Amino acid sequence: MGIGYKTSWLAVQDATPEEVADALGLRHRRTVDWTEGTGAAYRQGVFVARPVPDWTIAHGRIHLPAGIDATDPRFPTWLRTLGTQLGDVQYFATDRIGEYHAWAKVESGELTRAYCYIGMQGDVPLHIGEPTDAERELGVGQRWLEDGWQDWQEPQWDVWNAAMPREADVMRIAQNWSICPLDIPDDAVDAPGIHGLPSSVEPRPERE
Repeated sequence: MGIGYKTSWLAVQDATPEEVADALGLRHRRTVDWTEGTGAAYRQGVFVARPVPDWTIAHGRIHLPAGIDATDPRFPTWLRTLGTQLGDVQYFATDRIGEYHAWAKVESGELTRAYCYIGMQGDVPLHIGEPTDAERELGVGQRWLEDGWQDWQEPQWDVWNAAMPREADVMRIAQNWSICPLDIPDDAVDAPGIHGLPSSVEPRPERE
């Protein structure tokens, strides 16, 4: 099992897994292989590895970041802080159940782009910067609840909903910006990675 849908991840270039784990403040670290690490990160904590030569991936369904997500006002500061420590950083998240789809990136210390859509709420709680070429080509990331949305009629809502992203769009944006996890052949990843927990997360008790 590798990284697929219903999760979140960071893509960091020119940083080692140890540097990314340090920046994330991971504790209770253990060295595990790709299959075990990505599976564990779907349940708890964060798995950091370098599955391809140029990119380090940090994957965590629940705890990346811990206690917040891209809808939280603290999210931009969290990502900028990582950027000051690691250089250019990209964030992606997707979950089809709540139609929660997000992407963001820090370049040269600046949060140049961030977008988050929650279909269950019919809202775009985060939109910073201009849409990138990848977003424009996909026709997503260019709409939010603009002024006057309270007066929209059904045809206007239909147009708006048609411009909202889906989980496949997140993957294609990741592929354009850096690397899409779906393109990583799980059986070809030989290097181990680091699984750990953010400082605010305690290990779950072992099942008997």
